[in-house]
Amino acid sequence: QVQLVESGGGLVQAGGSLRLSCAASGRTFSMGWFRQAPGKEREFVSAISKIGGVTSYADSVKGRFTISRDNAKITVYLQMNSLKPEDTAVYYCAARSLPGTVVAGIRDYDYWGQGTQVTVSS
Repeated sequence: QVQLVESGGGLVQAGGSLRLSCAASGRTFSMGWFRQAPGKEREFVSAISKIGGVTSYADSVKGRFTISRDNAKITVYLQMNSLKPEDTAVYYCAARSLPGTVVAGIRDYDYWGQGTQVTVSS
């Protein structure tokens, strides 16, 4: 069982930036980020393939968030710029155990982190 450990969450003012990190304890393939705001369902934010750096973003974060990964460290990052109050949520790292395309479905991911809180004040 692969463990995912997120870090980098916190409190920031609107317009500010945060960088989330997620380190995996073993081999993974595509990795991604999801978020869940209070009273809402968990939603896809971004994902990246293991090979080739193919990426995918939710429309709500395109142009503001950037996902990247370091395969040597088995770590994925989410650089979040121009943050808005509506970005406030618990952010979860996820990873797939099998190779395949970059996907956005919650059920497509096999491993999950414990979540890190991101709060954006207005």
